[in-house]
Amino acid sequence: MKSLLSFGASNSKQSINKEFAKYVSDLIPNTKNTFLDLNDFEMPIYSIDKEIKDGIPSLAYQFKELIKNTDALVISLAEHNGSYSAAFKNIFDWISRIKDGSLWHDKPILLLSTSPGLRGGKTVITTAETTFRIMSKGQVTSFSLPEFYKNFDVNKGVTDPLLKKELYKCIEDFTKILKNNKDIE
Repeated sequence: MKSLLSFGASNSKQSINKEFAKYVSDLIPNTKNTFLDLNDFEMPIYSIDKEIKDGIPSLAYQFKELIKNTDALVISLAEHNGSYSAAFKNIFDWISRIKDGSLWHDKPILLLSTSPGLRGGKTVITTAETTFRIMSKGQVTSFSLPEFYKNFDVNKGVTDPLLKKELYKCIEDFTKILKNNKDIE
C-alpha cells in the first residue's frame, strides 16, 4: 500500500482546499493517507536574516521529513491574489533552504486547486506546475475545480458530471504513476 501526504495549502480553518484535498486523497485507491494541517507548521516569516541568526526552524525539518517519508503528495492550493497563500509560501520558503535532495524529494505530486470563482485557482496551479517541475523530478498531475460551492457537495463530492469525469481521469493517471514508479516500494 502506498502512502500519501496530503494537505490544503491554506491556514484557514474553513478552507475549501483542505476539504478538497481530503476528499480527493480519499478517492485514490490502495493508499494510506496522512493529512496535514498547515497551522501545525506555523513559523516566523522567512528571511535570510532570520535564517542566519536563528537557523532553520525545527518545524521546517519536520515538514520536510514527512515529505521524505511518504510515497506521494496531494496538495490543494488556495489562491490568494493569484498566488500561493502566505502560510504555504512561508513553509515552501523554509523547506527550500534544507539541503537534503530535491525540494519535494522527487515524489509524484497531485496538484489540486479550487475556489468559489470561475477559474478555480488556475493561476496558482499553473505557477505551481512550473515551479514544482523545476524543483523536483517527480511527476506532477493537476486538476482545478471552479466554482466550489456550485460544483461540490460534502456528501456527493464533485457534482458536475464533466468535472467529475475529468477529476476521475486525473486520479486514474496519478494512480498509474504511483503503481509504475519504481522508486516507490
